[in-house]
Amino acid sequence: MAALVEGTYPARVERIALRVDGYVIDAIHARPEGPALAGLVLSPDISGLRPLFEDICRRLATHGLAVCAVEPFARVPIAERQALELPERLARVASLSDDTQLGDLAEAADHLEAADHVPSVSILGFCLGGYYTLKAACSGRFERAVSFYGMLRTPTAWDGPGHRSPLGHLAGACPTLAVFGDADPWVPLADIEELRRLWSGAEERKIVVYPGADHGFVHDPDRPAHRAGDAADAWLRALSFLLT
Repeated sequence: MAALVEGTYPARVERIALRVDGYVIDAIHARPEGPALAGLVLSPDISGLRPLFEDICRRLATHGLAVCAVEPFARVPIAERQALELPERLARVASLSDDTQLGDLAEAADHLEAADHVPSVSILGFCLGGYYTLKAACSGRFERAVSFYGMLRTPTAWDGPGHRSPLGHLAGACPTLAVFGDADPWVPLADIEELRRLWSGAEERKIVVYPGADHGFVHDPDRPAHRAGDAADAWLRALSFLLT
């Protein structure tokens, strides 16, 4: 994770459980020593919580942020969830619900406010998590939002009854930074241009597109799509946006 450089705050990370409507929601909590500057909810990619996200949460906490990341498939029994390969996870997204996912993200924000006494809470997400981050940006719960390659329209294979396409609601988004690559098959350039038109004149909403970058180029250095230079630049932009 060298692309996300560490900050100056000593930080610790732990696994926790949140409780929402009788369900136990697996989560990661990281915080700096001393008072946190702000809170940040992290919505992970489709593969969910794993050591990569423990490291990301801890590194973000070294910049003064209290962070809580939640598992998107938390309602799948843990033994079954751990056995799910990527194609099976992709097939299950259509059965997820915006209301449930955004509710879990809001619960993570509530946890940060209660546990870390943060003055505000923002949200950041990748891929599937970036898709939900764009929707959460319109919920009124979060101060700011950073979406890394979040889908602007619901992919056909995910188009279950519980999903809305982000583009239909983003006119009312909180201050948002949306990061894309122009070689990403999940986010066509036509969708990005529609978002540009929607956000035209809104200085608090920003779009950054990296030439030649494919889906998932920032957060996981083990992916073939990873681009270290672009990833480092995107992380700096994200931190500056969140901590301004």
